[in-house]
Amino acid sequence: MTIVTRETKETQIRIELTRGKGVAQVDTGLKFFDHMLGTFARYAGLDMTLHARGDLRHHIMEDVAITLGTAVYQIIPPTAARYGERTLPMDDALVQAVIDTCGRFYYRGPLRNRLYDHWMRSFCEHAKVTLHLRILRGKDSHHLTEAAFKALGLALRDAMVDSGTVFSTKGSIALEVK
Repeated sequence: MTIVTRETKETQIRIELTRGKGVAQVDTGLKFFDHMLGTFARYAGLDMTLHARGDLRHHIMEDVAITLGTAVYQIIPPTAARYGERTLPMDDALVQAVIDTCGRFYYRGPLRNRLYDHWMRSFCEHAKVTLHLRILRGKDSHHLTEAAFKALGLALRDAMVDSGTVFSTKGSIALEVK
C-alpha cells in the first residue's frame, strides 16, 4: 500500500492506494468530485481511501490530482504493459482515453469542464503518464466527465498489467540524482 499526504495552507490531502478490486472510500466534501474519484478507482481496479479538505473547490481538486497522481506513479509496476486504450459510451457521451505509463508527462484534451480538464492535466503530470483524451460525441457535461474518468480508469488498468518484462526498446532506465 502506498500512502501519500499533501498539506498546504490551502488543503490537507491523504490517500491510501493499492492495486485491488476497485473499492474506494472518498471524502473531499465535493459530492460530484467524490463520485468521479470513486468511479476512477473502480474502473482502474484500485483500492483507495482518500480524505481531502481545503479552502476552495479549485485548490481541493488540483491538490487531489497532484496527490493521487503521485500515488499512482508509485504503484505502476516497472514491467507494466505500459499502454492502455479504452473508448467508453455513456448515454450521449463517447470518450476515448489512450495512456502510456512511460514516466513522461503529456496531456492532450480538453474536457469541456475547465476544472476537470485541469484535474486531468495535473493528475497526468504527477503520475508521469501520457494521456490523450478525446471527446468523440456528446453534449451533457456530466456524462462527458464521467465517461472520461471511466475510460481513464479502464485504460490505466490495462496499462498497469504486469507483463513480466520491461516494455521499452531502451530497456530499464537508471537515473541517479545526488
